[in-house]
Amino acid sequence: MDLGKKLREALAKLTGKPYVDADDVKALVKDLQRVLISNDVNVKLVLSLSKKIEERALKSEKMESLTLKEHVTKVVYEELVSLMGQSYTPRLDKHKILVCGLYGSGKTTTCGKIAHFYKTRGLSVALVAADTDRPAAQEQLEQLAKQVGAAFYTIKGEKDPSKIVAAALRKAKEDVVIVDSAGRNAFDGYLVEELRGIADVMKPDERYLVVSADIGQIAGKQASEFDSAVKLSGVIVTKMDGSGKGGGALSSVAASDARIAFIGVGEKTADFEPYDSEKFVGRLLGVPDIGALMERIKQVSEETDLKKLESEELTIESFYEQLKAAKKLGPLGNVFSMLGASDIPKEMVQQSEEKIKRFESMINSMTKEEKKDAGLLRDGSRIARIARGSGTSEKDVRDFLSQFDKMDKMMNMFKKNRGFRKKMEKMMQGKQGFPGMK
Repeated sequence: MDLGKKLREALAKLTGKPYVDADDVKALVKDLQRVLISNDVNVKLVLSLSKKIEERALKSEKMESLTLKEHVTKVVYEELVSLMGQSYTPRLDKHKILVCGLYGSGKTTTCGKIAHFYKTRGLSVALVAADTDRPAAQEQLEQLAKQVGAAFYTIKGEKDPSKIVAAALRKAKEDVVIVDSAGRNAFDGYLVEELRGIADVMKPDERYLVVSADIGQIAGKQASEFDSAVKLSGVIVTKMDGSGKGGGALSSVAASDARIAFIGVGEKTADFEPYDSEKFVGRLLGVPDIGALMERIKQVSEETDLKKLESEELTIESFYEQLKAAKKLGPLGNVFSMLGASDIPKEMVQQSEEKIKRFESMINSMTKEEKKDAGLLRDGSRIARIARGSGTSEKDVRDFLSQFDKMDKMMNMFKKNRGFRKKMEKMMQGKQGFPGMK
C-alpha cells in the first residue's frame, strides 16, 4: 500500500469539507489509524499517535491565522514528524564508519552510496571490504569503489576481517574510511563477536546499521539488537522507494531510541539522503520539497556543464546531454514528489520514462552528423535506418523529430523573450511553505 497516497486521501476528506467539526476530526483519526496499521506501523504507536492528534486538534489553542482545517492538518503533520523520529545531520569531517546489517538489507550497495555522498561533498573516501563470508561481496564493493571514485582496500583470501581492517587503516590516507562488515541470516553470537572485533581494531566514529524498509516494524527489533552489540550511531533504511512498510520501519526504529541516519530512495548511488523527518512527512502529505530538488539540481550542475549546454545552439547532440543531466535528478516519480505532485498517475510517469528511453535509443542510432544537424533527418532512408537500429517504428522517429522541432522553437522564443524568461525564473525560485508554518 502507498502510505503517502492513503494519508493524502484521508486528509483530503477533511480539507474538502466546507466546515469541520469534532466528528470530522474523529473520522480523520480513524482513517489515519487504518492507514498506518495497514502499513505495518505498530498498533501501540498508532493508538498513542491517534490520541495525541485528537486531543491537540480539538483542545489545543490554534493560531489565529489558521482555519480549523489548517490547524488539524498542521497537528497531523507535527505528530507524524514526531512518530517518524528526529532528523539527522551527518558529520562532514575526517572520520571512520563501520557498516553492519543482515543479509538482504542492501548493506554493500549502501556502502557505495555513503561513499558517493561524501565524495560529492568534497571529501576523499576509502571503501574497505571486510565481508569475508559472502564470496561476491568484495568484488561488488570494488566495482562500487571504481564507480564512485573511491579508494579500495581488502586482502584477497584473508578470513579474519579484523586483519583486513587493520591493514587498510595503516595504508588509508583518505578523509572518510567506510568498512563493509559481514552479514548473517539472523542476529547471533558469532556476528556480535566479529563486529566487536572489527570495532576494537577500527575504533569507528560512526556505526551504522542497514535495514530494508520491507521488513517493517521488525526494523526496531534489529536496531535494538545491534545497538546492544556495538552501540549504533544511526540506522540506514534502504528500499524506501518500493516498500509499503517504510512507515513501519521508520517509526519502529524511532521507538527503539535508535536514530535514523540516512534513507535510500532509489537504486542509483545518488538516490540516498540524510534523514529529515519533516521533509519525509512533507512528501508523504504532498508538500513540495523544493530544497531537496534544488540540492539535486546543484549536484547535477557540478557534474555537468549546464551553463555550457544552455549557451549552445540546441542540437540533438546537446539535447541528449541535457537528457542525461535530467536523468541524474533521479526517478521521475521522486522529482514529481519533491514538487508536491505526488499523485500523478503511475502510468503517466512510466509512459514518460519509457518515452525517454526510446529517445535515447533513437539518438544512439544516429550518426555524429545527424546529431549536429537535425535537417539531415528529413531523408526517409535515414529515418528507416534509425528506427531499425533503435527497435522503434518510423512513426516513433518522426514523432521524436516533431517534438524536437517544437522544443527548438520554444528555446529560441525563450532566449529572445526576456519577460517570459523572468517569469519562468521567478516561478522556479518560488517556495511554497506548509500551512501556518515558516
